[in-house]
Amino acid sequence: MQALPIFINITNRLCVVIGGGDVATRKVSMLLKANAAVTLISPEICHELQALAEAKKIQCVQATYSKHQLEGACLVIAATDDEAVNKAVSVDAKALGIPVNVVDAPDLCTFTMGSIIERSPVVIAISSEGNAPVLARYIRTKIEAMLPAGYGRIAGIAGEFRDKVKAKFATTQARRRFWEDVLQGPLVERVLSGQEQSARALLQDLIDQENGTANKGEVFLVGGGPGDPDLLTFRALRLMQQCDVCVYDKLVSPEVMELVRRDAELIYVGKSRDQHTLPQEEINVLLAKLALQGKRVLRLKGGDPFIFGRGGEEIETLMEYGIPFQVVPGITAANGVSSYAGIPLTHRDYSQACLFITGHLKDGSLDLDWEAMARPRQTVVIYMGLVGLAQICEQLIKHGVSPDMPVAVVQQGTTQRQKVVTATLADLAEKVAEAGLKAPCLTIIGEVVHLREKLAWFEPGA
Repeated sequence: MQALPIFINITNRLCVVIGGGDVATRKVSMLLKANAAVTLISPEICHELQALAEAKKIQCVQATYSKHQLEGACLVIAATDDEAVNKAVSVDAKALGIPVNVVDAPDLCTFTMGSIIERSPVVIAISSEGNAPVLARYIRTKIEAMLPAGYGRIAGIAGEFRDKVKAKFATTQARRRFWEDVLQGPLVERVLSGQEQSARALLQDLIDQENGTANKGEVFLVGGGPGDPDLLTFRALRLMQQCDVCVYDKLVSPEVMELVRRDAELIYVGKSRDQHTLPQEEINVLLAKLALQGKRVLRLKGGDPFIFGRGGEEIETLMEYGIPFQVVPGITAANGVSSYAGIPLTHRDYSQACLFITGHLKDGSLDLDWEAMARPRQTVVIYMGLVGLAQICEQLIKHGVSPDMPVAVVQQGTTQRQKVVTATLADLAEKVAEAGLKAPCLTIIGEVVHLREKLAWFEPGA
């Protein structure tokens, strides 16, 4: 981030607006919503602002700008059409240590005003850091459509009961767990339908009847997809925001990790070939131990947890300990990466079957079913096969696959770091080495790779 998003309490504090037109009117209206004491300075003042002054909602000073007018202000907004005045306001405010916003001039600002969604006391501000205000407003309209106006009333009722919940639950974790359960239950629907007294009675009953289930641990086994956070499921995102602790793999992209609850404890257990932060057996036990401590544990994996993700091994252990769990499928690398590379895994003219293979077995060997992999009119997708790539190509040719069979190796597919190398079985290892590809990579073998030249659509970095 180039700017830190914060909310400032300006109730009854002096805020100075320089300008007397339509833009200044919009800024003044926003400041008044936050209960600021507004002083407006401009040689000419529009009718709307004059009406606010006559109603004693703002103070108007009909004069040209001078530095002394900023004294005592907690923030300043310049909204004139005179570039020289706007620049002078910016320079003077910075010299006085006062936060300043100059409309449509981000280089002169020390703060920007985001596009705001108000569900008071819930307030959401969306910022493009001054780069694309129209985009920020567009995003606001999308969120507005998804966020009922009654959410502010929900927040208000929650505030009424905050002290009672704090008295009932001794720990922050227990209180958070209680509120998460409440906000996923019928209380929300009662408020949104106008039954606020009924909602208050229900919340009181939930507090009185709470029997300690808030301390019960659980594990969320979540597929984080191949890398692009837009490919996460709604359910995955919801659980990522509910966890107390996140146990994550090497293959989870930084962009997906950004969506995990900010205050969750993060535990890295990444594995690569012959390098294990924790052996799989210890990861299994770790998940159980964390859940037994009453924590909601997010086990976040790249791709899908049940496709070469060892999710089956982990839930076997959870079942032995009697720990409740959920499994959330993710878009596996074969689907996501091939799509972003412009390579369909099946096609009527080229491939009627698709085979998923892991590039190394549990003991690190490459003792694969070469005959099955060499069958015609199919696509073979190899996970984790970069190290043994030369041997894989050699064995497939030895088992009857044409040396001219097209192959693609995709590095960090679906992300802005995606890189694709296409070749044939005969020269693949050499081209991959020349390109300097590094894990994570996915290898796609089959006639469908010919289609990439026509169907490639994703342009990382564009």
